[in-house]
Amino acid sequence: MEINIKNADTNAVVEVSGDVDMSNSPRLREALLKVMRDGHGSMVVVSLEQVEYVDSSGIASLVEGLQEARKRKVSFRLAGLNDGPRHVLELTRLIDVFDVYPSQAEALQA
Repeated sequence: MEINIKNADTNAVVEVSGDVDMSNSPRLREALLKVMRDGHGSMVVVSLEQVEYVDSSGIASLVEGLQEARKRKVSFRLAGLNDGPRHVLELTRLIDVFDVYPSQAEALQA
């Protein structure tokens, strides 16, 4: 898994590529919390366009990011869900908890 953090105007984009599983989900969690701590703006978009697989530990990292964003009154959006991650979010009934957008560009514009 690779994580790339970019600034887009006053927002942060966290681009994730590769599988997110128990072996690397702590890195995703730490990256999301770091973005929040560093105050990268009023919105964080997590781009999952290059992610095909997410397990429960990856979902837990996303939930922690969402919780931290809510504490800090930052908009937290997921973008570009492929079938695998979307299916896991639907199974866990968390798909409606997140603001989900078809693409990174749409998440930033909404």
